[in-house]
Amino acid sequence: MRLRLTATLLVMAALAGPASAQEPAPDEELRALKQELVALNRDLFMLEEELLFPASTQVAVYLSMDVGKYFALDAVEVSINDERVAKYLYTEREVDALHRGGVHRLYVGNLKSGRHELVAVMVGRGPQGREYRRATSMAFDKGLGPQQLELVLRDSEALQQPTFQVKDWE
Repeated sequence: MRLRLTATLLVMAALAGPASAQEPAPDEELRALKQELVALNRDLFMLEEELLFPASTQVAVYLSMDVGKYFALDAVEVSINDERVAKYLYTEREVDALHRGGVHRLYVGNLKSGRHELVAVMVGRGPQGREYRRATSMAFDKGLGPQQLELVLRDSEALQQPTFQVKDWE
């Protein structure tokens, strides 16, 4: 009986392997904890966005550009209903990213349903290197869902100057 018990214990120990094989290595454990932390942080960020900017009142303003020959962007200022909501000064690297097709989120906020006015002022250098300051505006109706607006800067070959417009993403 004793021999059978000892043999059974030896077989169980052999199947289980060394004690360190059962426990994960500290590096693996740390890596797993980091992955869990990243996942929790992502979930927390998404929850915070939903709480701070519910879809029913959310307004987002983006900037894209297809310019470079007639306008070099330096800064943008955005106002909604005569209240400045965003002001951004661009670096050369950021302008380069916009030239390559990037889109910059200038503002995310909450607005009540109804009629609102967006005014955007762009500052930069014009065709002869002189300071160029232009504004564009758009009146829009905020509905029940989220609202996305895009400031579009383009070169106009016909006018030989940049054009600025606000586009509503529907």
